[in-house]
Amino acid sequence: MLEAALPDADFDGFTDKVLAKAGKAAGLDQDALARLFPEGPVSLIEFYSHAADAEMEERLAAMELPKMKIRERIAAAVLARLSVLKPHKEAARRAAATLSLPMHAGTAARLLYRSVDAMWRVAGDTSTDFNFYTKRGILAGVYGATLLRWFNDSSPDESATGDFLAARIENVMQFEKFKAEAKKALAKFPAFGDWGKTKADK
Repeated sequence: MLEAALPDADFDGFTDKVLAKAGKAAGLDQDALARLFPEGPVSLIEFYSHAADAEMEERLAAMELPKMKIRERIAAAVLARLSVLKPHKEAARRAAATLSLPMHAGTAARLLYRSVDAMWRVAGDTSTDFNFYTKRGILAGVYGATLLRWFNDSSPDESATGDFLAARIENVMQFEKFKAEAKKALAKFPAFGDWGKTKADK
């Protein structure tokens, strides 16, 4: 169904017409189409995102991620997902445009979270504390910005996107370094002695 829809989505976006045509090509009747894609084209976009996540995970599983630094793993994850989308870049662009509409904000947030969560898990993240959420929030910003840059990258090798991603990750690493240094410095002052501690620590 998805394979049948993407070539048309490259030109027409994710529409009811594209959904109906792909359903017919896949041998689905109207009842089956309504059952599998209850929200119409948006449900197809949701499935497209899930499929891209799954293929991204497969590609990353074939890499030697444990031998990489964490920043290299994250960069590899982001680039792997973009490489999955690349054959139908215009369809991906149109899917993002649809999800940017206010009425689809909830779906967009859910799909973005699922993607960055998959990236972190494949990268080896096992955190269960507050870092679990901050890592995913930060990566959502990095991936979202990189995706927009990629949509506008017309260079043959898309090196500009890779450079953009590297710069965003470097910004995050510098911020994390600053936080660690600030926490260490503030801990020397009595008024900030308990800064950063959890209730359990106190």
